[in-house]
Amino acid sequence: MDRPIGILDSGVGGLTVVKEVLRQLPNERIVYIGDSARCPYGSRPREEIVRFTMEMVRFLLKFDPKALVIACNTATAVALDAVRAAVPVPVIGVIDPGARAAIRETAGSRIGVIGTVQTIESGAYAAAIGRTRPDLTVVGIATPELVPLIELGWPKEAARPVLEASLAPVRAAAVDTLVLGCTHYPLIADWIQDVLGDGVKLISSATETAAELAAVLTEAGLLRRAPEVPVEERLLLFTTGDVPGFQAIAERWLGRAVAIRSAVLNPERV
Repeated sequence: MDRPIGILDSGVGGLTVVKEVLRQLPNERIVYIGDSARCPYGSRPREEIVRFTMEMVRFLLKFDPKALVIACNTATAVALDAVRAAVPVPVIGVIDPGARAAIRETAGSRIGVIGTVQTIESGAYAAAIGRTRPDLTVVGIATPELVPLIELGWPKEAARPVLEASLAPVRAAAVDTLVLGCTHYPLIADWIQDVLGDGVKLISSATETAAELAAVLTEAGLLRRAPEVPVEERLLLFTTGDVPGFQAIAERWLGRAVAIRSAVLNPERV
């Protein structure tokens, strides 16, 4: 089916999911919206997060998507049910796929999750893990300082003190597996691994989310059967914020030249 996949995020972090979808589903077209003008979402009130998420959903619906991916842990934790109730297409979040990966990879009984304040306070990862493995202990740690340093492109040397301070509770929690509970965080996974050491397995939900999307599309008979086409012909990227800044980050993270378009979100209800 030649309808696109809609992917939304509070900023640039969801591009980690876009990159994985491009890899796993090379025939599919993608429309992405990043709400960089209002990023980060993590410390905002729940009602505001739902409203902003719905505005992005409304924007993506203009492209007649066959599925939506909420490539933002905060929006998934707070607004997934509301989005699913509002649209007639499959909606996939990033929390359940990440939780399943953590369960699969842990070698012990303690799993850590780092994310925004809202993601951690929602308890969404603990609930998702507990539904399958109630015997596991899930330790959630809010690390809101990491998103701005990623968005602003801090160099590793300058970011190191922030990483050390933010991840100190992770070391103290003695977890053997750590879910990167924000789609920004895989972009500095090497830095996080360097601080925590090789004894902690890092989990990014991007790979699992793309795999779940592929399974959902396959089961529904919605896969695009056309031959693989160049990325530039099947990737449409929008931002509500600074276009040159978003483009610089997107090209660095996706490893290719891309065109970025400006988006204005409609505050009306979906």
